[in-house]
Amino acid sequence: MVFSAKTGGSEEWKAVISAISTLVEEATFEATGEGIAFRGMDPSHVALIDIAWPNSAFEKYVCDADVKFGVRIDEFSKLIKRADKKDNIEISISEDNLLLVTIGKNKKYKMRLIESSATDTPLPKITYNAKVGVTAAEFDKILGDVQVVSEYLSINASSTKAEFSGRGDSGEATITLEKGMPEMPEIDVKEDSNATYSLEYLNSIVKAVGTVAGTIVCEYSSKMPLRLEFKVANIGRIHFYLAPRVES
Repeated sequence: MVFSAKTGGSEEWKAVISAISTLVEEATFEATGEGIAFRGMDPSHVALIDIAWPNSAFEKYVCDADVKFGVRIDEFSKLIKRADKKDNIEISISEDNLLLVTIGKNKKYKMRLIESSATDTPLPKITYNAKVGVTAAEFDKILGDVQVVSEYLSINASSTKAEFSGRGDSGEATITLEKGMPEMPEIDVKEDSNATYSLEYLNSIVKAVGTVAGTIVCEYSSKMPLRLEFKVANIGRIHFYLAPRVES
């Protein structure tokens, strides 16, 4: 079995590992001829990450048989953090089932793999009535603005604007983006939609991936799970699903 994947820099792996680390401590990647994929859910089943990284995004990619490899995220992250921004990273699996990680021209690591504990995690089947694209920098700012007064973010979108709001014991906050504003390059609403989500989960994933994402696309329907799509160069897809807050 031959498997090898080489990136042109280190930012891609850092974004992927950061995203996954917000939800799980162990990760099982699946490599096929088409690329590398990961899907996992946090222990409380509130959030899910779905990553598809196509072979075309790698500088070099070889996989002549499907392979799954499990890693402890904190251990893998320590290795990846040793790479400078421009260092390419190549991963492969040795004959004695170790993960080989080569960083730049002169750093080579061997890491023990763990038993795959992955179970099939189906994606939520949802019809999204609202789609709002916001620049990553603006979305991060909105989360910070709302977190001053609330632990939850409510999104209320119509055909012409999106309102991001929150309320708590100390007060309320509302940030409104109008259609056509550069901070919101996309809005497509089939019907007015309103839902509320945990800021704790949103903050951690946006801090993890937002720095390398140009735009974050939010898709949701009233009182239904939210799907965030992070547009990251050289990675095909990072989708983050988050269950809505259920009012008690």
